[in-house]
Amino acid sequence: MSWSAAQYLKFEEERTRPARDLVARIPNVSVARAIDIGCGPGNSTEILLERYPQARVTGLDGSPDMIVAARKRLPQVAFEVADIRGWRGEEGFNVILANAVLQWIPDHATLLPALIAKLADGGSLAVQLPDNLEEPSHVLMLEVAADGPWAAKLAGAAKAREARHEANWYFHLLRAHAARVDIWRTIYFHPLAGGAPAVVEWQKSTGLRPFLDPLEDPERHAFLVRYEAAIAKAYPAEADGTVLLPFPRLFFVATGA
Repeated sequence: MSWSAAQYLKFEEERTRPARDLVARIPNVSVARAIDIGCGPGNSTEILLERYPQARVTGLDGSPDMIVAARKRLPQVAFEVADIRGWRGEEGFNVILANAVLQWIPDHATLLPALIAKLADGGSLAVQLPDNLEEPSHVLMLEVAADGPWAAKLAGAAKAREARHEANWYFHLLRAHAARVDIWRTIYFHPLAGGAPAVVEWQKSTGLRPFLDPLEDPERHAFLVRYEAAIAKAYPAEADGTVLLPFPRLFFVATGA
C-alpha cells in the first residue's frame, strides 16, 4: 500500500494522543535502548524521546515517504526503511513501541512472541491497535466497495488488515511470554471540523488505503463521492459543521521478568 506522511499528519494531534497515552503506561524507568516499529513520520518516536531522553532510540517503517518525514523531524534519530514482517534486527531492547501498525501485520500469535523475544530482561513491548472495524466508518467502506463497478478490484481489500481479536485473546497469548500484562481499551471522541469530508480525509491516510490504491483516478473519485455521502448520514454534523468521530483503540504493555 502507498502511505503519505503529509496526509497522515493532517490530524497529527489526534493521532499522537494514543501514542502519548501508551508510552505513559510503560513501567520501565531506566531505558538504554528503545525502538519505534512502524514509526510513521516520527510523531510517536518523539514521544519515546521525551519519556527517555538518555536512551538510544531508533525507528523503522515500511514506507520511504514516512521515513523521509521522520528523518526531517528527528535528525538525531537513526530511522530505517524496513518491513516489520521480515525485520531481523538486534535484540536486547528495553522498550519496543508499536503504535497503530500491527493491525497491518498478519499472524499475531507468532509475531508478538517474536517481538517479546527481542526484549532485554525486564523490557516492555507497548502496542496500540485501532479497534474500529465495527464502526460505521469501516463498515461503510465494505458496503461501498461491494456495491459498485469496482467490486471485483476491491474484493480482497478488507483482508489487508489483520483479523480483529478481543482483549482476552491478547491477554491469554501475552501472559505466556511476559511477567506482567497491562491491557485496556479506550474510545476517543475526536471533534473534526468540516463535516463528512473531514471524516473522509481522516480515513484516506489509513483505513481507506487498501480500497483506494487498486483504483484508477476516475474510479477513486467515484468511490469517494459515494463513501462521503454515506458518511454524512452516519455521522451527522453539528450546526457549525463539526463531526464527532468515535475511535476505539486497544492497548497493551507486556513486560518481562
